[in-house]
Amino acid sequence: MRALIVLPTFQEAENIAVVLPRIRAAAPDADVLVVDDDSPDGTADLAEESAADLGAIKVLRRAAKDGLGRAYLAGFGQAVAGDYDVVVAMDADLSHDPAVIPGLVAAVESGADLAIGSRYIAGGAIPRWPLHRRALSRWGNRYATAALGLPVHDATSGFRCYRTGMLRRIDLETVRSTGYGFQIELVRRIAARGGRLAEVPIVFVDRERGTSKMSSRIVVEAMVFVTSWAVRERMRGLGRRLRHRLH
Repeated sequence: MRALIVLPTFQEAENIAVVLPRIRAAAPDADVLVVDDDSPDGTADLAEESAADLGAIKVLRRAAKDGLGRAYLAGFGQAVAGDYDVVVAMDADLSHDPAVIPGLVAAVESGADLAIGSRYIAGGAIPRWPLHRRALSRWGNRYATAALGLPVHDATSGFRCYRTGMLRRIDLETVRSTGYGFQIELVRRIAARGGRLAEVPIVFVDRERGTSKMSSRIVVEAMVFVTSWAVRERMRGLGRRLRHRLH
């Protein structure tokens, strides 16, 4: 399958020249698109230097920092326009092991519309995370999956592979959420379309260099989106039941 790997970056100068060779070794036939949000530390320049050595790597320079979701949508748009069969989304901070890419792509080749790299199934793990962060992640996932009825264990994972044909069907231009909310919204939209979901175990390794972009604001935003979606869906269900009774 023709694959595009989308790698959003913001201030990843310490990691980009390490992760790109690892991606190329794991997926030698895939194209890579680095979507950089005008990093002041020269991330885009370093990515272009690596591209000259490794080949099949492009850098999309965006004018400003506009959120993870917008960066992914820019990359997904190029995947759809470029007639790729699958698009892999992953972090550039070395927390996602590129060696898992073939397994995610294979899950889509086997029929999944979305294959998620899951920390919360057998074989998945999050070593060295502090207890409060582990609890926040697990609680957020359990709340999202229960509230929205999602048939997955890790709705917030950013390491995943999409069938591009499914991305064409879910109206990406109307996606408004970012961060955790963005990941959850795409799972929700694909499930609502009857898409097949699969999970592949991953070991999530926390970044060793650079600063995490995750914040409490992003988590709160995600939970607000989840709650609003859940309430809306329940109101629609109630409306359908009332109409059925009236008729």
